[in-house]
Amino acid sequence: MSRAHRSKGVVLAPMSAVTFLVLGLSGVAHAQPVAWSYPENMGDIVNSTYNEDLPHLGPDGLSLYFISNRPGLGGFDIWVSRRSSPYDPWGTPRNLGSTINGSSDERGPCLSRDGHTLFFSSNRPGGFGSQDLWMSYRWDTTNDFAWQPPVNLGPGVNTNDPDFGAAYIENEWGPHALLFGRRVNGGESDIYMSEGQWDGTFGDAERVSQLSMLSADDLRPTVRLDGLELYFHSNRPDSQGHDLWVSWRPSTFSNWSFPRNLGPVVNTSVDEQYPALSPDARTLVFSSKRSDSRGGSDLYFSTRESDPWPYYDYSPY
Repeated sequence: MSRAHRSKGVVLAPMSAVTFLVLGLSGVAHAQPVAWSYPENMGDIVNSTYNEDLPHLGPDGLSLYFISNRPGLGGFDIWVSRRSSPYDPWGTPRNLGSTINGSSDERGPCLSRDGHTLFFSSNRPGGFGSQDLWMSYRWDTTNDFAWQPPVNLGPGVNTNDPDFGAAYIENEWGPHALLFGRRVNGGESDIYMSEGQWDGTFGDAERVSQLSMLSADDLRPTVRLDGLELYFHSNRPDSQGHDLWVSWRPSTFSNWSFPRNLGPVVNTSVDEQYPALSPDARTLVFSSKRSDSRGGSDLYFSTRESDPWPYYDYSPY
């Protein structure tokens, strides 16, 4: 058993003994334990009496992006907290500034694997609908305030309907792709995917049927760096409101497995929403309004110690 590493706001610790099993689509196939610890509040430095939602951990693990409606430039702005090492406390959050934030709502920050690109959604003017996905680029990946003016991702991704909550998949074994939520005609949100094109644009998005359920909200995917494990939140059956769910696949060219609820260690009778997986896949950050929240939604984290990169022997699709 390894040592517990504890710091203000973040704990890297041995997890709870409670586990659940990974199931193949047609039955159990070399089930692997995936245990998450009981979540902890990220503390008063990160959280406030306002709402903190939609976290994202940067590729170096030293920056925490999230949105909040604390006093800023608009309704919801994107904020960032930094730390010096994985074992240091998070610093006081800072507003990303007027290049990214404005009088509109900015939501759902997500960084590319190399840290150069920031994806987010906004209802700012110049979009295709009520909420569009945008991207910004920076040269210096150590400077969280060097973002260039955002660019709309275009009609392959954005529509007249709200498009939001992006996750970017980029790896050596499959095509780059953007996963995100879309709420069609005011109904339930489904998860869509748009593949990156050779010219840097994104192709027409298609609904991911394995991750989207009729008459249920499926929202804000977050993907492991190898593209084989995905978390999202949903109010589908077996949820206690909105719960966190997980899905796997054996390769980036395969379908996703049937999603499984993370269970009562992580999920409660209040909503657990907007999961974000750390680059090393050992920390899961999400928002919730639990009894120990500071007022609105707070950010919480859970850790795991089992191998986050296991081999899953799936039954054939």
